[in-house]
Amino acid sequence: MKKVQTGTVIEFYTNSCLVESDNQRIACTGLKNVVVGDVVDIELTQDTSKPSGKITKIYPRNSILKKIGPYKSKPLASNITHLCILVTSKPKTTKEFIDKYLVLASKFNLSVLLLNNKTDIEDNAIEELLNTYKDYEIIRISAKSGSNFQELKKWILGKSIIFVGNSGSGKSTITSKLIGKDLKTNKLSNNQGVHTTSISSLYKIDDVSSVIDSPGVRDIEISYLSKEEILTGFPEIFEASKKCKYNNCNHLNNDDCEVINSLKSNIIDSSRYQNYIKFIKNLENV
Repeated sequence: MKKVQTGTVIEFYTNSCLVESDNQRIACTGLKNVVVGDVVDIELTQDTSKPSGKITKIYPRNSILKKIGPYKSKPLASNITHLCILVTSKPKTTKEFIDKYLVLASKFNLSVLLLNNKTDIEDNAIEELLNTYKDYEIIRISAKSGSNFQELKKWILGKSIIFVGNSGSGKSTITSKLIGKDLKTNKLSNNQGVHTTSISSLYKIDDVSSVIDSPGVRDIEISYLSKEEILTGFPEIFEASKKCKYNNCNHLNNDDCEVINSLKSNIIDSSRYQNYIKFIKNLENV
């Protein structure tokens, strides 16, 4: 009878994955829809010189992040506690980018951190942007200089996070500093000096903390979500909508629309409202 071990999927390739179990890294063939972060059972293969095995069971996931398409959803990573959105001035992070990921975090019940990287670059506009999201947790760092990096290390203790951000925002640099190891990266074909990871990977910072870096989360479509899922991703608009006169209020031009009233009173930020309307209209065009 083959020996069975339990481990965590730490790297995922096209047709195989790497599982860490009992301080060993074991190359495995996987079950369908196995993703980085999964806790799995594996049967070890006895007739090879290198540790190898086959995944036989995926344990129930505490959380899942999926890429949602028109016909089916593709899981990207599991057992995450926080979605960490990188906010930078170069490359510029837009409010639309942030709002899209806040909607996804809401759908998949993930907590959020806005991580302002590259604070060594002076940019007054970034503070205006961050002020829009003052109700969310925000940490400001410079991965390049190390400024405030200890606060991030302290914050991440006991969490499993996944970074999302534009290429060049510093995901791999930050991860390298967190784990104390330079990560291998590949240059993009445009020769602009921007680096990107090529596989989904989980890096353990300590026994209770980890970070996932996945190329699959760079651009996730949200136009296949429902109107209700979009609305709940904007909690201030969602709360105001409960007070609207009509249950099917479009929050555009109906009488006694509390969303519009809150917008006029500056309770709802205008850019957030415009992104909400844009996302809803995109759903109607699918």
